[in-house]
Amino acid sequence: MVNDLFDQNLKKDAPLADRIRARDFKEFEGQEDLIGKDKVLRLAIERDEPPSMILWGPPGCGKTTLARIIAKITNSVFIQMSAVTSGKADLTKIVGQAQENRKLHNQKTILFLDEIHRWTKAQQDALLPHVENGTVILIGATTENPSFEIISALLSRCRVFVLKKLEPEAIIKILKHALKDDRGFGSLKIKITPSIIKYLAELADGDARSALNALELAVSSSVGAIPASPAGGRQSPSLKKEITINKQKIQDALQRSHILYDKGGEEHYNIISALHKSMRGSNADAALYWLGRMLEAGEDPLYVARRLIRFASEDIGLANSQALVQAVSAYQACHFIGMPECELALAQAVVYMAKCKKSNELYEAYGQIKNDVKYTQNDPVPLHIRNAPTQLMKDLNYSKGYKYSPKYDYKEEQDYLPEKLKGRKYLKNKKE
Repeated sequence: MVNDLFDQNLKKDAPLADRIRARDFKEFEGQEDLIGKDKVLRLAIERDEPPSMILWGPPGCGKTTLARIIAKITNSVFIQMSAVTSGKADLTKIVGQAQENRKLHNQKTILFLDEIHRWTKAQQDALLPHVENGTVILIGATTENPSFEIISALLSRCRVFVLKKLEPEAIIKILKHALKDDRGFGSLKIKITPSIIKYLAELADGDARSALNALELAVSSSVGAIPASPAGGRQSPSLKKEITINKQKIQDALQRSHILYDKGGEEHYNIISALHKSMRGSNADAALYWLGRMLEAGEDPLYVARRLIRFASEDIGLANSQALVQAVSAYQACHFIGMPECELALAQAVVYMAKCKKSNELYEAYGQIKNDVKYTQNDPVPLHIRNAPTQLMKDLNYSKGYKYSPKYDYKEEQDYLPEKLKGRKYLKNKKE
């Protein structure tokens, strides 16, 4: 009884996003590709046959909510853990509880492991046998690419479902629900126009939790602290007072960056790839945009500059040898003055690279060379181009027959490659 009362009080004081969390598929917004009517995942859940799964998606897209709906529909014991604060000892206790639930009550246990990518390989290994034998049904949630963060053995025993960031229309519905539902602000008189709701939904950039947190902060800052209502929601000290939410209040409540960019995760590689391909495609505007996405999110400018140096040789190369000079200069500028002063130096280099004439001749040539080096023997250097600093080497015909190029006006005919690679052409034979 004490625990029940404690849980109720926690629910009353919970953030808006948790209080108005969808309780079933009817209330759930978005992810129609996964849990729409007659979709495979939804049918499996409604048949009480949910598989172990990894829910991969951006923040605020509904991963936790979906896990709780699954537990409710399947009438399973639902245990939630955060990979940040839990470990193998916690897992051992949960496995014991799950075995008891199955043995005594014939009841399934769903283990929802939030931020599963934070668990080490050893911790994931410890979980593996219990997923394999069905002791627990695992629902792992992650914002990171599972193929990078989840061990292959565990990944092979789970279905991976990709959740997309929510469209503004879905977030608009969620916000309207929060304003009308008694678990949210249904008991308050809140004046907010459709255009402001749309503005908040768009600014949230697919993150419903962010939108709801901003709405809650905007409301609470308008009336002060909002105590819990008897119904479990929160209410204004004066229910007669009309609360007006305008654009400025939304902006004040969202005083943070909405840029999705993890310097150590998949989005990091997606965006640097987008920058590289935009420059390769000679689209300077797109290249500048992707540069801005990285720099404004806090990327190390020296990392970007190093990639530009690589690009200068890989995609421009012999078509414009000054590209490498430009890239190295940008790196030096970043090293000397840092951010934000070096942002324009990088912007200059990016635009220069995008507008340059392109050639990947060096890139392809070196790729062929690496292949030849890998798949041929360490063929000896031809005798005539070997160094002969001693008499013994001369007696062994080192350097014998070498034609000194200046004496032949650099038009001598002479082999320089090993015997097995004689005549190999790595560069295109075209007149400059």
